[in-house]
Amino acid sequence: MTVEATANLASDQPYVTSFDATVRSVDGRDVTLNQTYFYAEGGGQPADEGTLAGVDVVDVQQRDGETVHTLAETPEIEVGETTSGEIDEQFRTYSMRAHTASHVVYGVGRQLFDSHGYGGFDIGEDTVRLDFDADADADEVNALTFQRMANEAVWDSRSVEWYEMDVEEAHADDDIVFNLGDADPADGVRIVEIDGWDVSACGGTHVRNTNEIGPIEVVDVSNPGADLVRVEYAVGPSAIQRQIDRRRSASRAADTLDTSVEDLGRRAQGLLEEKKSLQADSEDLRERLLDARISSLAADTTARGGAAWLVGTVDGVGPNTVADRVGALDDDVADVVVLVGRDGATFVVVGTDGETDANDVIDDVTGEFGGGGGGQPTLAQGGGLGADPETVVEHLRGE
Repeated sequence: MTVEATANLASDQPYVTSFDATVRSVDGRDVTLNQTYFYAEGGGQPADEGTLAGVDVVDVQQRDGETVHTLAETPEIEVGETTSGEIDEQFRTYSMRAHTASHVVYGVGRQLFDSHGYGGFDIGEDTVRLDFDADADADEVNALTFQRMANEAVWDSRSVEWYEMDVEEAHADDDIVFNLGDADPADGVRIVEIDGWDVSACGGTHVRNTNEIGPIEVVDVSNPGADLVRVEYAVGPSAIQRQIDRRRSASRAADTLDTSVEDLGRRAQGLLEEKKSLQADSEDLRERLLDARISSLAADTTARGGAAWLVGTVDGVGPNTVADRVGALDDDVADVVVLVGRDGATFVVVGTDGETDANDVIDDVTGEFGGGGGGQPTLAQGGGLGADPETVVEHLRGE
């Protein structure tokens, strides 16, 4: 005798969260029923949560056509008994909102992207991601525009319907997007349609009207791979909480900067410009101090191998700033200029007139004190030296 598979009614009757059913099998913690309203994990939607026979349901999966409920512990029920199932209504509602919102968000992509396809979907605990198979730069996609269009579809109170359709007829309709994952229907396919907005083949649970979704907040738009655009969003209470948190953070920032939330952007821009100005002034001051230090060292050059060497320490500047300044010096300052400083570790910068190879000087210093470096014959630098700047300078002066 052929035993019919479990009738899973979750997708067709998503508002049902309490039901009775006959136990078909009990295998340890795994239970099957003659019918169930628990959604089995699939298509990017997590399994429903709740209880069966008063025991927590920790997982629901489809196995060989059967809906298998895995419980937290072995239940005290037997085959043939009638048992009760209670689905966590809050989690079910979240899944319904999140999954319907994916169709809304996809409908936005239909309008914004020149070409698009379904690239993946996943409902997370706080946020949801939807991937488009689209050749678009995420940096050029305005997340606020995406969010505005999605919420307009919600506010329009568009009806949401689901129905069965011949699979060949569905595939022949270019407007229908197939987002069934690995499912490969042989005869019929379940269609979810948002009136005038989106139509897709989908097996998830959905609300009956877009106004039940609540607010949608686009958290991020990115390119996780080639020809893939990922839109991450929050929905319903999660979106509201994010808006509250953002408003609270903005208020705190405004208080700190002694301004209003409305003027926060202008105040932040002003501070940024002020910071840039101070950085420019600071850089100019460091260059002037460096020039003054070089001038003071030029009065006490060291003769070495028939060449005039300017050797000394510098403070408060990094190796790149020193290298830029040394590279701009006139050859009449000295034949060889060697400046040693500390930027975390001791560094050395060497500039020459070309008669002496700067790399030879770097090799001499790193050979004595460790570290490494190199560059051009007339300008090179080294770092990671195992000595303080004064010791390196003494070595170079032959002291």
